Amino acid sequence: MTLRLTVKSAPWHDQVAAVATAYGEMIPVVKGNGYGFGATNLMPQACGISPTIAVGSVFEAHTVPTTHSAMVLTPSGADLPTSLSSQTILTVGSRHHVDILQHAGWNGPVVVKLGSSTRRYGVANDELEPLLESVSEAGLTQVGWSVHPPLDGTSDDHMTDVATWLSRVDPHHPMYVSHLSPVAVQQLRTNFPRHRVVARVGTALWLGDKTQLKLHTDVLDVHLVRKDMTAGYRNVTITTDGSLVLVGAGSAHGVFTVGDQLSPFHFQRTRLRLLEPSHMHTSMLLVGSGSPCPQVDDLVEVQQPLTRVAVDTIYWT
Repeated sequence: MTLRLTVKSAPWHDQVAAVATAYGEMIPVVKGNGYGFGATNLMPQACGISPTIAVGSVFEAHTVPTTHSAMVLTPSGADLPTSLSSQTILTVGSRHHVDILQHAGWNGPVVVKLGSSTRRYGVANDELEPLLESVSEAGLTQVGWSVHPPLDGTSDDHMTDVATWLSRVDPHHPMYVSHLSPVAVQQLRTNFPRHRVVARVGTALWLGDKTQLKLHTDVLDVHLVRKDMTAGYRNVTITTDGSLVLVGAGSAHGVFTVGDQLSPFHFQRTRLRLLEPSHMHTSMLLVGSGSPCPQVDDLVEVQQPLTRVAVDTIYWT
């Protein structure tokens, strides 16, 4: 039972280095499942790029080595870990976020999150001054600004989100930006020379060239079946003579249907039909007679976003 990520090592490392160079000053993001690699595998690369590593939540801050600082992208909830390093940089986008940190006894550095068209976290223009006052009154040390534009839209749209704030906020604090291209970041630096603009980059850094990455799973069993038999957890009626192919990846790995409820499994450039939704560590595939059918120990390709899977092994080739 294996969900396997295969990486072409040299081209992947070259791509990471090229992206880091293109952005200039940047903070690598290592959050969630580590973009399919796992945080442990990406952290050495990230530490070679910047002394600060961005993570998703306060509960991921411990993945950053003590030689480096963790920047937490998401505002903290009420459960602030007591083991949080004092050099961790937290995010506040409202007075409520400040109240939570003050109640937890936090007096470390913070980045002030500014609102964008994403409309997730971030202070509105007319609430900025009250928020800054509450940051000061709580004894927190502001070390930067942060803007997080949406993924969708054009680079010009995203630059507008950031430029609107750059024209207003104190240039003594760096502006941390996400979801901008290297060209857009460099343009902001040119347009606002008094500001220090720092890119935070995750997907483009680690997954920028997906041709270097492949997901596969093992074929563990193959059973001949006939039309009108039943199989699976849900006693699904089989609609054709053929074979049931059992592969070692399922919902426990974060493997689900893609697009319009399509199977994510492929063999010899043919999409393999799911008998039923993937369950835990196994998916059951139905291959009709006469169609290309994988055999035990073959590998089946898995079409799945790497940002949500939990792989068992990584092969560096």
